[in-house]
Amino acid sequence: SAFPAIQAVPSFPSSFSVPFKGDQHLPCLIPCAIDQDPYFRVTRDIAHKLVPKDHPLKGKPSLIHCKFFPPLTGAEGKMAASDENSAIFLTDTPEDIEKKINNYAFSGGRQTAKEQREKGADLDADVSYQWLRFFLDDDVELKKIEEQYGSGQGEDYWSTGQVKKKLIEVLKDLVKRHQEIRAKITDEEVQEWMKVRPLDF
Repeated sequence: SAFPAIQAVPSFPSSFSVPFKGDQHLPCLIPCAIDQDPYFRVTRDIAHKLVPKDHPLKGKPSLIHCKFFPPLTGAEGKMAASDENSAIFLTDTPEDIEKKINNYAFSGGRQTAKEQREKGADLDADVSYQWLRFFLDDDVELKKIEEQYGSGQGEDYWSTGQVKKKLIEVLKDLVKRHQEIRAKITDEEVQEWMKVRPLDF
Protein backbone atom coordinates (compact mmCIF):
# COMPACT_ATOMS: atom_id res chain seq x y z
CA SER A 1 0.00 0.00 0.00
CA ALA A 2 1.17 3.53 -0.79
CA PHE A 3 -0.70 4.98 2.20
CA PRO A 4 2.36 5.32 4.49
CA ALA A 5 4.14 7.31 1.78
CA ILE A 6 1.08 9.51 1.24
CA GLN A 7 0.98 10.22 4.98
CA ALA A 8 4.68 11.08 5.00
CA VAL A 9 4.67 13.58 2.13
CA PRO A 10 3.54 16.70 4.11
CA SER A 11 6.46 16.20 6.51
CA PHE A 12 8.93 17.61 4.01
CA PRO A 13 9.25 21.21 2.80
CA SER A 14 10.01 19.95 -0.70
CA SER A 15 6.31 19.04 -0.93
CA PHE A 16 5.50 22.75 -0.75
CA SER A 17 8.22 24.26 -2.91
CA VAL A 18 6.13 27.25 -4.04
CA PRO A 19 4.65 28.30 -0.65
CA PHE A 20 8.02 27.82 1.09
CA LYS A 21 9.96 29.44 -1.77
CA GLY A 22 12.21 26.42 -2.20
CA ASP A 23 13.50 26.46 1.41
CA GLN A 24 14.52 22.83 2.12
CA HIS A 25 15.51 23.47 5.76
CA LEU A 26 12.16 24.13 7.41
CA PRO A 27 11.25 21.79 10.30
CA CYS A 28 7.76 20.26 10.49
CA LEU A 29 5.29 19.93 13.37
CA ILE A 30 2.39 17.54 12.77
CA PRO A 31 -0.74 17.42 14.94
CA CYS A 32 -2.23 13.94 14.68
CA ALA A 33 -4.28 11.38 16.54
CA ILE A 34 -2.43 8.45 18.04
CA ASP A 35 -3.59 6.10 15.26
CA GLN A 36 -1.41 8.06 12.81
CA ASP A 37 1.72 7.70 14.92
CA PRO A 38 3.12 4.54 13.21
CA TYR A 39 3.28 6.27 9.82
CA PHE A 40 5.29 9.17 11.18
CA ARG A 41 7.60 6.86 13.12
CA VAL A 42 8.47 5.23 9.80
CA THR A 43 8.87 8.72 8.30
CA ARG A 44 11.27 9.72 11.07
CA ASP A 45 13.36 6.60 10.39
CA ILE A 46 13.96 7.49 6.74
CA ALA A 47 13.65 11.30 6.83
CA HIS A 48 17.40 11.99 6.82
CA LYS A 49 17.60 10.48 3.33
CA LEU A 50 15.11 12.99 1.90
CA VAL A 51 16.46 16.34 3.10
CA PRO A 52 19.74 18.27 2.82
CA LYS A 53 22.47 17.05 5.18
CA ASP A 54 22.37 20.32 7.14
CA HIS A 55 18.62 20.18 7.87
CA PRO A 56 18.22 21.23 11.54
CA LEU A 57 16.27 18.09 12.55
CA LYS A 58 17.65 15.76 9.89
CA GLY A 59 14.18 16.00 8.34
CA LYS A 60 12.45 14.28 11.25
CA PRO A 61 8.93 15.65 11.81
CA SER A 62 7.85 16.46 15.35
CA LEU A 63 4.40 15.29 16.49
CA ILE A 64 1.69 16.54 18.80
CA HIS A 65 -0.64 13.69 19.68
CA CYS A 66 -4.23 14.89 19.90
CA LYS A 67 -7.15 13.26 21.64
CA PHE A 68 -9.69 11.40 19.57
CA PHE A 69 -12.94 13.29 19.18
CA PRO A 70 -15.59 10.62 19.79
CA PRO A 71 -18.47 10.06 17.38
CA LEU A 72 -21.99 10.69 18.65
CA THR A 73 -22.70 6.98 18.65
CA GLY A 74 -20.10 6.10 21.29
CA ALA A 75 -16.66 6.86 22.64
CA GLU A 76 -15.18 3.94 20.71
CA GLY A 77 -14.72 4.32 16.96
CA LYS A 78 -14.53 7.28 14.62
CA MET A 79 -16.82 9.73 12.92
CA ALA A 80 -17.60 8.94 9.31
CA ALA A 81 -19.06 11.06 6.54
CA SER A 82 -20.87 7.91 5.41
CA ASP A 83 -22.80 7.83 8.72
CA GLU A 84 -24.59 11.16 9.06
CA ASN A 85 -25.65 10.31 12.60
CA SER A 86 -22.09 9.91 13.85
CA ALA A 87 -21.33 13.64 13.75
CA ILE A 88 -22.67 17.17 13.73
CA PHE A 89 -21.85 18.82 10.41
CA LEU A 90 -21.30 22.53 9.93
CA THR A 91 -24.15 22.48 7.40
CA ASP A 92 -26.66 20.96 9.85
CA THR A 93 -29.81 22.90 10.73
CA PRO A 94 -30.75 23.61 14.37
CA GLU A 95 -33.36 20.87 14.03
CA ASP A 96 -30.73 18.42 12.76
CA ILE A 97 -28.48 19.20 15.70
CA GLU A 98 -31.24 18.73 18.26
CA LYS A 99 -32.42 15.49 16.68
CA LYS A 100 -28.94 13.99 16.42
CA ILE A 101 -27.95 14.83 20.00
CA ASN A 102 -31.22 13.63 21.49
CA ASN A 103 -31.44 10.43 19.43
CA TYR A 104 -27.83 9.37 18.85
CA ALA A 105 -25.49 10.89 21.46
CA PHE A 106 -24.39 7.91 23.53
CA SER A 107 -25.25 8.34 27.18
CA GLY A 108 -23.17 7.40 30.17
CA GLY A 109 -26.18 8.00 32.41
CA ARG A 110 -27.89 5.20 34.32
CA GLN A 111 -31.03 3.31 33.33
CA THR A 112 -33.30 4.95 35.92
CA ALA A 113 -33.41 8.32 37.67
CA LYS A 114 -33.02 6.53 41.02
CA GLU A 115 -29.87 4.74 39.88
CA GLN A 116 -28.51 7.95 38.33
CA ARG A 117 -29.03 9.79 41.62
CA GLU A 118 -27.26 6.99 43.50
CA LYS A 119 -24.30 6.30 41.19
CA GLY A 120 -23.98 9.22 38.79
CA ALA A 121 -23.03 8.97 35.12
CA ASP A 122 -20.03 7.30 33.52
CA LEU A 123 -18.40 10.48 32.20
CA ASP A 124 -15.79 8.60 30.16
CA ALA A 125 -18.55 6.92 28.13
CA ASP A 126 -20.91 9.89 27.90
CA VAL A 127 -20.52 11.60 24.52
CA SER A 128 -22.40 14.77 25.43
CA TYR A 129 -20.06 15.42 28.33
CA GLN A 130 -16.99 14.58 26.23
CA TRP A 131 -18.11 17.02 23.53
CA LEU A 132 -18.75 19.74 26.09
CA ARG A 133 -15.12 19.34 27.19
CA PHE A 134 -14.18 20.53 23.69
CA PHE A 135 -16.87 23.11 22.98
CA LEU A 136 -17.97 24.69 26.28
CA ASP A 137 -15.82 27.76 26.91
CA ASP A 138 -16.95 28.23 30.52
CA ASP A 139 -14.63 26.10 32.69
CA VAL A 140 -16.65 26.81 35.82
CA GLU A 141 -19.83 25.51 34.23
CA LEU A 142 -18.01 22.49 32.81
CA LYS A 143 -16.74 21.66 36.31
CA LYS A 144 -20.30 21.97 37.62
CA ILE A 145 -21.54 19.55 34.95
CA GLU A 146 -18.74 17.13 35.76
CA GLU A 147 -19.50 17.19 39.48
CA GLN A 148 -23.29 17.05 39.25
CA TYR A 149 -23.64 14.62 36.35
CA GLY A 150 -20.80 12.43 37.57
CA SER A 151 -22.31 12.14 41.03
CA GLY A 152 -26.02 12.32 40.17
CA GLN A 153 -26.37 15.13 42.68
CA GLY A 154 -27.43 18.77 42.27
CA GLU A 155 -30.29 20.20 40.26
CA ASP A 156 -28.97 21.71 37.02
CA TYR A 157 -27.03 18.86 35.42
CA TRP A 158 -27.71 15.62 37.25
CA SER A 159 -29.48 13.91 34.31
CA THR A 160 -28.60 12.93 30.75
CA GLY A 161 -31.39 15.10 29.36
CA GLN A 162 -30.01 18.22 31.03
CA VAL A 163 -26.49 17.61 29.74
CA LYS A 164 -27.74 16.92 26.21
CA LYS A 165 -29.80 20.12 26.36
CA LYS A 166 -26.66 22.11 27.23
CA LEU A 167 -24.70 20.52 24.38
CA ILE A 168 -27.51 21.30 21.92
CA GLU A 169 -27.48 24.94 23.04
CA VAL A 170 -23.70 25.22 22.64
CA LEU A 171 -23.57 23.52 19.24
CA LYS A 172 -26.51 25.44 17.80
CA ASP A 173 -24.77 28.70 18.64
CA LEU A 174 -21.40 27.55 17.28
CA VAL A 175 -22.81 26.23 14.01
CA LYS A 176 -25.03 29.28 13.52
CA ARG A 177 -22.06 31.64 13.89
CA HIS A 178 -20.03 29.56 11.46
CA GLN A 179 -22.82 29.50 8.89
CA GLU A 180 -23.30 33.26 9.13
CA ILE A 181 -19.61 33.90 8.48
CA ARG A 182 -19.43 31.27 5.74
CA ALA A 183 -22.37 32.84 3.91
CA LYS A 184 -20.36 36.06 3.50
CA ILE A 185 -17.39 34.34 1.84
CA THR A 186 -17.27 34.76 -1.94
CA ASP A 187 -15.98 32.28 -4.52
CA GLU A 188 -13.24 34.76 -5.34
CA GLU A 189 -12.06 34.80 -1.73
CA VAL A 190 -11.98 31.00 -1.66
CA GLN A 191 -9.94 30.93 -4.87
CA GLU A 192 -7.50 33.47 -3.45
CA TRP A 193 -6.95 31.46 -0.26
CA MET A 194 -6.58 28.18 -2.16
CA LYS A 195 -4.19 29.55 -4.76
CA VAL A 196 -0.70 28.05 -4.68
CA ARG A 197 1.50 31.05 -3.95
CA PRO A 198 4.64 32.03 -2.03
CA LEU A 199 3.88 32.66 1.63
CA ASP A 200 5.43 35.38 3.78
CA PHE A 201 5.89 34.52 7.46
